[in-house]
Amino acid sequence: MSAQLIPIRDQDGRQAVSGRDLHSFLEVTTPYTTWISRMIEYGFTEGQDFLTFLSESTGGRPSTDHALTLDMAKELSMIQRTERGKQARQYFIECERRVKALQPKEISPAEQMALGLQAAQKLLAEKDTKIAELAPKAEAWDDVVGAKGTMSFRDAAKVLHEHGVISIGGNRLIDKCLEWGWLYRPNTNSEGKTPAVRAKQAKIEQGIFVEKATTYTDRWTGEKKISTAPQVRVTGKGIDAIRKRLAKQETEQPALEGVAA
Repeated sequence: MSAQLIPIRDQDGRQAVSGRDLHSFLEVTTPYTTWISRMIEYGFTEGQDFLTFLSESTGGRPSTDHALTLDMAKELSMIQRTERGKQARQYFIECERRVKALQPKEISPAEQMALGLQAAQKLLAEKDTKIAELAPKAEAWDDVVGAKGTMSFRDAAKVLHEHGVISIGGNRLIDKCLEWGWLYRPNTNSEGKTPAVRAKQAKIEQGIFVEKATTYTDRWTGEKKISTAPQVRVTGKGIDAIRKRLAKQETEQPALEGVAA
């Protein structure tokens, strides 16, 4: 059965048929205005079963037409008692069947509640699984943060990489801390060499960094000496502060290069 047997149009959100299109398909010999007036007398109500409107015309005055509901169109097709009428009625039934097949299935309040409970149980199960997965990692991280002693930036970068925070080297980690204003470089010395980094006093007081004097052996005399530039080292608290700062930077930027997935 052709989908274009009789055009179906939308009328205020409902499927409707032009009365003139139906009149033409049924091959009714009575003039349309006379025929439709007789059909309406079978008990159809304007505003409920049909609407009257003026159809566009290629010439002359617009013609009066009617937008018929599919139910009314089916009944009018049955009234004709012709082969065309039977064909039109079957066509409208098929159109309604296809529309209903596309509509979502209605479910009862009890079914809605059951689906809601299933979804909630699934979320709880996923949450428990996630917690179980994260618990060992959280404990391991707590061990790092609570550990006594300090580490170099190279070792700090390695810890961050092993815990899936960021894949970064020691030098780049120093660059990050310089970018954040946590470290600084003293003025270049008279020989034009770039001096070692120093920690901002505020970060030392916060317990993020410590500065330790380093010793070295004089290559000429073999004497052990203390370097004039102390080495900045990262504490366990500092590792955690770096992780939080990286997380903040990741949310501020579309993507942070090198962050582990």
